[in-house]
Amino acid sequence: MANHKSAEKRARQTKVRTDRNRFYKARIRNLTKTVLAAVSANDKETAATALKAANKSIHSYVGKGILTKNTAARKVGRLAKLVNSLETKAA
Repeated sequence: MANHKSAEKRARQTKVRTDRNRFYKARIRNLTKTVLAAVSANDKETAATALKAANKSIHSYVGKGILTKNTAARKVGRLAKLVNSLETKAA
């Protein structure tokens, strides 16, 4: 347990940041699952809409410091690749 005033403050800050990060990480997983579900159902329109929402949210988390720029790009790129594979299958 923290004994100094500054250590107590750091413990409080860590708890707040951990809770905040847990929320955002869960949100990212849920957005990803939405896109994956649409892709597995072969629904191009829903997948494209879900990808657009995921792209916007994931890249906004870069500005908040939740993700790094490359991590966000990698996640969105992988989802986009899956959605684009639907279009090639249909053609």
